[in-house]
Amino acid sequence: MSKESFPLSRVYGLLEPGPVVLVSTAREGRANIMTMSWHTMLEFEPPLVGCVISNRNYTFDILKATKQCVINIPTVELSKQVVGCGNTSGRTVDKFKEFGLTPAVASSINAPLIDECYANLECRVIDDKMVPQYNLFILEVIKAWIDPRKEHPQTIHHLGEGAFMVAGETIHLPSKMK
Repeated sequence: MSKESFPLSRVYGLLEPGPVVLVSTAREGRANIMTMSWHTMLEFEPPLVGCVISNRNYTFDILKATKQCVINIPTVELSKQVVGCGNTSGRTVDKFKEFGLTPAVASSINAPLIDECYANLECRVIDDKMVPQYNLFILEVIKAWIDPRKEHPQTIHHLGEGAFMVAGETIHLPSKMK
């Protein structure tokens, strides 16, 4: 066999689940943004998303208390803001102001959308049974927004250790799924 052992601490980069997103929350009139890459689709309809948020993150307590958030999907043009939001704490920084992002009013929840993002998913926590042991929240997307002007958005994907991949060319293959 011509393969070599691979460090378990780097497996994350091989299975990277999807685009890096910005999770926005709000509590007592104060909005926050958290960068997140540990999420996965769990169901098509209704759309359910599983996400891991560390109990050390400021967002964890807000989401646990309010049970609502917005998953905002940025494109490569927002890379600096994405990394900046991920490297600062909302406990001490107003990330909307610090990184020049615009909060927009959501239609169904109290957390703000991030206007500059390509897509915004208004979510409610529908299951928090795995939060105590795994920090795993199950979210239901209750409203979705998309910028129709962006035909092929270039999202960013975290590979670990400060490395990111930019989504590239879209290909179409035969499928029975519609």
